[in-house]
Amino acid sequence: MRITADTTICISAGMCALTAPGVFDQGDNDGLVAVVLPDPPEELRKAAAEAVRLCPSGALGIR
Repeated sequence: MRITADTTICISAGMCALTAPGVFDQGDNDGLVAVVLPDPPEELRKAAAEAVRLCPSGALGIR
């Protein structure tokens, strides 16, 4: 699993950081998504996939 994020379409909703805080964070100044663990360990993959699914802007992806 490889997590991707497109900050050009991120709307700073924060669903990713709320759903999978070990994988995602938000920038302090702009609130844009930051992928902390682009290749999350097995125990975080379900939450990471859920965060990708819940992203309202579609800025997140899984490869």
